[in-house]
Amino acid sequence: MAQQINAPRGMRDFLPVEKAKREELIQKAKAAYLARGFQEIETPILEDLNRLQSGQGGDNEKLVFKVQKRGEEFTEALAQGAELADLGLRFDLTVPLTRYFASNQGKLPRVLKAIQTGPVFRAERPQKGRYRQFIQCDIDIIGEDSMLAEFELISASLAALEAMGVSGATIRVNHRELLLKSIADLGVSPADALSAMISIDKLDKIGIDGVCEELGEKFGAEVAKQAASWLSSLSALDTPEQLKSLFETFGKKLRYDPTLVRGMGYYTGTIFEIEHPHSSSSIGGGGRYDGMVGKWLGVNVPAVGISLGIERIVDLVPDTRPQTPALVLLVSEEQSYAMALQAQQGLLANWRVRIDRKPKNVKALLTELSEQGFSHFAFLGESGEVDIKPIS
Repeated sequence: MAQQINAPRGMRDFLPVEKAKREELIQKAKAAYLARGFQEIETPILEDLNRLQSGQGGDNEKLVFKVQKRGEEFTEALAQGAELADLGLRFDLTVPLTRYFASNQGKLPRVLKAIQTGPVFRAERPQKGRYRQFIQCDIDIIGEDSMLAEFELISASLAALEAMGVSGATIRVNHRELLLKSIADLGVSPADALSAMISIDKLDKIGIDGVCEELGEKFGAEVAKQAASWLSSLSALDTPEQLKSLFETFGKKLRYDPTLVRGMGYYTGTIFEIEHPHSSSSIGGGGRYDGMVGKWLGVNVPAVGISLGIERIVDLVPDTRPQTPALVLLVSEEQSYAMALQAQQGLLANWRVRIDRKPKNVKALLTELSEQGFSHFAFLGESGEVDIKPIS
């Protein structure tokens, strides 16, 4: 009986061309961020389980992949009926970043402008556009309490998207304080605000009637009535004072959305979500989380960030050939492999060079490698010379 050889559900293998495209897009985003003074950092994929489930990650805290204790700690926990896990795979890059800042504050700039890319993990049901392992590309500013941080993040994110070949993106903007006020005006108590947010966040899926019905079931008919009035009048709302400076600078690249929620519990101020007309889901998002660093450090530190969803952005960008021309250098059995390596070294300034033994069916090999992005080939001459020709 054949063994199961597919990747685990919700996780994927990437072929060389797919991997090259993803890495190229990430590098373009990083270049845009680095040019604007952001600095790259790295954090582990594992974090303390208590930190990951500290009550600030919204529903994602229910999706943590847990890593069980080891050795005597596991045996002792098993005997006592205690929690068997002490670590978890990170579900985003923000929780690890705030722990990182609290751990390394004395060695970091007063205002940290960080780039962080890497895989995150969520134990959810796999479906189209949703995976259990995926890449995030984040920029965050920690230590700046003015709107300068929001200005920089929006500008850098738009530049990164353009560099990756994604034009026409719009950033939806809201403010958590404004959202909480709107929910209070409906007659919902502060203690129930999160529950109301969960319903409002479904607006795109179930419409105004569906949201009002759900709010009515939770909080009564009067709340449903007030919600219907509020949601029906959204198009007439002016941009609030707290956000006007952003709209004056970025204009139509932003869209005020008073119903924008963002699922994470740690947001405290401005929140963002990036949308694109050719994507059915958001391609990025983030916001201000001023209280989160203080949970680990004991002193509140202002913080705000935006994350790009690489998985969804990849689908928006046409496949492209590598910018550096790629060459296949064919060597016969009788020739010196050392001479082939020497010829390869001499070509690397202008080419990506792959060495292959010359097969009987050269045409089949060249067709195969052409599909992998190789554009030229050459035979190695007896004295080490090469005659470069296009594959097609």
